Amino acid sequence: MNVLINLIIKASLDTLYMTGMIILVGFILGVLRNRSIENFQRSFGWKAVAITAIIGVPIHEISHAILCFFFRHKITKLVLIQRRDENGVLGYVNHAYNPNSVYQQTGNFFIGIAPIFGGIFSIIALMHTLIPKVYNEFISISVNNLYITKINDAAINGILNSYVDLIKTIFSIKNFANPYFILFLFLAICISSHISLSAADIKGASKGLFIIFLIILVLNVLGFSRFVLAESILKYNIILVGFLIVSLIFSSITYIVSLLISLM
Repeated sequence: MNVLINLIIKASLDTLYMTGMIILVGFILGVLRNRSIENFQRSFGWKAVAITAIIGVPIHEISHAILCFFFRHKITKLVLIQRRDENGVLGYVNHAYNPNSVYQQTGNFFIGIAPIFGGIFSIIALMHTLIPKVYNEFISISVNNLYITKINDAAINGILNSYVDLIKTIFSIKNFANPYFILFLFLAICISSHISLSAADIKGASKGLFIIFLIILVLNVLGFSRFVLAESILKYNIILVGFLIVSLIFSSITYIVSLLISLM
């Protein structure tokens, strides 16, 4: 019995190491998004949200659709953007899968969280195109952080300071005189306004999360976990945090802008 309990605890922790940061950031993005939408609506009405939706919602839905294709789910209906319905839905992807396929069931988690990473990659692509200097610094920070082999106070401070410097570079006075930066900022705010997960996204992702837990549990029972190095898990989380920070930066900026406008 103790062996089984230990295996379940270890599988739970391993699942947390793999997905915990995504879940935490997803929750924070949801809070920021809801507050931002409320502020924009209070200031300008629903039209302000509709403007951001024209860009942000299609990216959100396309992200779902791409992962549906990757995990072999059948898309039964794809609506990239529509007028807000009675439930406030601006777009959606209906998809079906084989419940007997572990691969397709696991895909539910990644399909559910896809808009977070679809939004992040879209912002990074815009960064590369419109403000390449900032993009190069982001890549440099990401590569340098890969050399971290253990987490201690110095490593944490180093990571935090590197991203503080990135924020300073992004929002330098010089950039605000650059029309390409203004365009980038507008597009990034539109994307960030719709990067968080809907209730339907979370529900779908939770189904896949349970399957991921079961897969990790089985792998631990079979002894495969000993082949996974702690350093590899650390590097995975460092890379993950680097990308997730991008979403947090621009979702926070979106919230701050919406708050300032609502106070005017």
